[in-house]
Amino acid sequence: MDILLIAGLWLDRSAWDEVVPALEELGHRAVPVALPGQGDGATGATLDDQVAAVLAAVDAADGRPLVAGHSAASTLAWLAADARPERVAKVALIGGFPAADGAAYADFFEVTGGVMPFPGWDPFDGPDSADLDERARAGFAAAAIPVPEGVARGVVRLRDARRFDVPVLVVCPEFTPEQARAWIAAGDVPELAKASDVGFADLDSGHWPMLTRPRELARLLAEAAGQG
Repeated sequence: MDILLIAGLWLDRSAWDEVVPALEELGHRAVPVALPGQGDGATGATLDDQVAAVLAAVDAADGRPLVAGHSAASTLAWLAADARPERVAKVALIGGFPAADGAAYADFFEVTGGVMPFPGWDPFDGPDSADLDERARAGFAAAAIPVPEGVARGVVRLRDARRFDVPVLVVCPEFTPEQARAWIAAGDVPELAKASDVGFADLDSGHWPMLTRPRELARLLAEAAGQG
């Protein structure tokens, strides 16, 4: 199965460099998606531009792909299920949850000069970054790509209720499946509360498992693709 890989904020598709060969060893075709504004210098990119890039990858896939989104890009994966419910076999959400209709995509930190730069490590102190040493943190921060304002503050639009029938796997890195289930039950993730088929997978890592646990992440995605 084709597995489309969508990186979260401040990352380009090279974030998946160690996941791709691991998935290919497991018999799947891995396709890191190039997002406008994340690595191409397009600071004027919008959320709609990124959605269009993801949908183009879905349409180009061989058969019905699994679409995996990391962190904020979990919403991009879910938007693909909304726009192509008949084409997406399964959605994997890695350390993130889909935003609701009408919400801002990722308006989390200060925007300056038309972009939302990486805010430093203080907001991610604790389980998010516990498995990153100082060298890894410095490398991440130096390479972090500021997110265009049109992406971060773009408004999520969900239209097709058939998205709720697309199977979902929630990959739980810095939080546990029990915590994720509790958040959904409490109404904190309304999109998943309405989904008909939601599974959970535990992954002992911080918020960026593609960097620190790439083979383990690949195994979980391959298993999900097999089930799909």
